[in-house]
Amino acid sequence: MGRFVAYLRVSTSKQGKSGLGLAAQRSKIDAFLSSEDELLAEYVETQSGKRDEREELWKAIRYAKQQSAKLVIAKLDRFSRKVSFISRIMDGRRWLPRFYEN
Repeated sequence: MGRFVAYLRVSTSKQGKSGLGLAAQRSKIDAFLSSEDELLAEYVETQSGKRDEREELWKAIRYAKQQSAKLVIAKLDRFSRKVSFISRIMDGRRWLPRFYEN
């Protein structure tokens, strides 16, 4: 049994309003989770993968840490298209946005 926090991202408000991108991401996350797993929360963001300003991502990470849960993301490109951004998050002690600490 695992505890998870989901993060979903679409690039445009049109994708967010249509739900098509989000529905596909939710489906992948649902397929990943077992019936014994617990999904504690879902954070959704509309933001280009080229940009690093991800307030909902940081909220999801903070909540997952508080709950001793794991962050689940449907596809790596929904996390970011930049390897440097992903590596900075993985090594969070070196780089965190100011609002993360609040």
